[in-house]
Amino acid sequence: GDILDAELAFWKHRLGDLSVLELPTDMPRPPVWSGKGARKVKLLPEELISKLKSFSAQISATPFMTMLTAFYLLLWRYTGQEDIAAGVPIANRTRRETENIVGTFVNTLVIRSDLSGDPSVIELIERVRSEALVAFEHQDLPFEKLVEELQPERDLSYAPLIQVLFNVQNAPA
Repeated sequence: GDILDAELAFWKHRLGDLSVLELPTDMPRPPVWSGKGARKVKLLPEELISKLKSFSAQISATPFMTMLTAFYLLLWRYTGQEDIAAGVPIANRTRRETENIVGTFVNTLVIRSDLSGDPSVIELIERVRSEALVAFEHQDLPFEKLVEELQPERDLSYAPLIQVLFNVQNAPA
């Protein structure tokens, strides 16, 4: 009831004017999105992880937030767009009663970044940290419900709301 209404109002305000990420492609988009694509897995060296953790701690961010900022910078470099959103899978285990349940509760959060105004890297990490923390507080609304409610202009050649996903898996292999 009221909780759902509040979540919907939050996300509608946050994402109501979101535009499509115009990534350059090496060939035309197919007329209908198929979900086929590539996945890039990169294992980071321990030394780099150590430096990343140290740097992130100095600026009160997590390594995830710092890497997400770098991802946004890469997307900005390719697109020139200053308003970029990425999907982020989240475990969605915010309720104590679900802690002992076996199964997947993954939801997709849309984390938006504002790269306008020529911010420094530190300023941009602070922006991303702020946006991520607010999104984490509002993670209970299912992505499918968000799409249903926002009703973004649909084009069958790309997914609604987000065109990229960013995921960091930090569990031991």
